[in-house]
Amino acid sequence: MKAWISPLFAAAILVGAGSLAQAKPISRIIAEMGLTPEDFSVVSATTTEILAGGIPQVGTERKWSNADTGSQGTVRVREVRDNCVHFQHLIQPAGAEQSREVRTRNCRDASGNWVLAP
Repeated sequence: MKAWISPLFAAAILVGAGSLAQAKPISRIIAEMGLTPEDFSVVSATTTEILAGGIPQVGTERKWSNADTGSQGTVRVREVRDNCVHFQHLIQPAGAEQSREVRTRNCRDASGNWVLAP
């Protein structure tokens, strides 16, 4: 489960921290985005699903929703370059009027595992 959540934790840091000098606890960042830890698990599982078949094609998209919280969103492959997949996450927390965008990048390591890249 730790491997599933880590890419989205990094994404939350990118969204929640205005600069690298202003680090916040991940629990606070998740809360400020309006998502629950369970929402993050669903988003992360969706991203992992896209990567499970190897290198996906640009435009590949999966919708997700958490029936327990009402949060929903979409994970989309926006670019594949240099053995890396760049994702665009459109996240709409329960009760939010607008979705929020988060971008992440996962690359294959020497062993063929997908890892979050800066």
